Amino acid sequence: MNTMRPGLLKITALVLLAGTARANDEYPVSMWQINGDTNRIYLLGSIHLLREQDHPLPASIYTAYNDAEKLIMELDMDDMDPSEGQALTNQLGLIHDGRTLSDLLGPDLYDEAEALATTAQIPITLLAKAEPWFAAMNIEIMLLMRMGFSPSFGIETHLMERAMADNKEILGFETMRQQLEFLDGLSEEAQNAMLIQTLTDGVELEGMMDTMIDAWRKGDMQFMEDNLLADMENYPELNRVIVVDRNIDWTNQIEGLMDDDIDYLIVVGTLHLVGDAGVPELLEARGYEAVQMKQSAN
Repeated sequence: MNTMRPGLLKITALVLLAGTARANDEYPVSMWQINGDTNRIYLLGSIHLLREQDHPLPASIYTAYNDAEKLIMELDMDDMDPSEGQALTNQLGLIHDGRTLSDLLGPDLYDEAEALATTAQIPITLLAKAEPWFAAMNIEIMLLMRMGFSPSFGIETHLMERAMADNKEILGFETMRQQLEFLDGLSEEAQNAMLIQTLTDGVELEGMMDTMIDAWRKGDMQFMEDNLLADMENYPELNRVIVVDRNIDWTNQIEGLMDDDIDYLIVVGTLHLVGDAGVPELLEARGYEAVQMKQSAN
């Protein structure tokens, strides 16, 4: 689930990112290392959709991948059945009682959504049978793919393909049903806000993504906290269900790996690694040292 949602950002041109590193300097990356008694765990923040031009990834990611015996992601992607996934998406994401998206939103909110969709050149009529959360997801994906972003260039797919070629085991923290049920269980108000905000920010999405990817490459967690996290916290229900509750669950699962004798690379959306309720801080609170990793500017 893409919880690094640019549709919830309010990025302006006044935001200053960290300066370019000088030769021989080190700079942070969006990855942490946690040492257990007998193993290492690498915790990588992901952007789920990228462009071909965003590759290669920072070299330290490949170093961590090579060191890890197992790869853990939000979903166990190599074992997913596309037909089952489509059926589940249709079951939870589509309206089955004869109503339409317009009926769920009401006339005033639908008029607003329709006007925003027209500005963003999104054919919202094609989403007439979609629930608001599912419409928001589809709109964001449409906008991103129009700009050249694709899951096939995303970090998870990239590392999954390597792991499959290397016969490296891939595991998942959650199932697809769980992820979709998180969204499907949101209140009507939260779903509607998610849709309207995604449409509102659609026109500026390309600039938002460029800025966000730059910050991600530089490991600029302060930028992520001041923008992505601050924006998400404007939607308390969405933040609790999609971010905070899952962070706690994943921290519990990670803690259970600390006594293993093998190393892990864990890949989750970057927003889950930011702020006081982020996974690194939750691990620190339990007595583990989570160190943000660096790599040479060379």
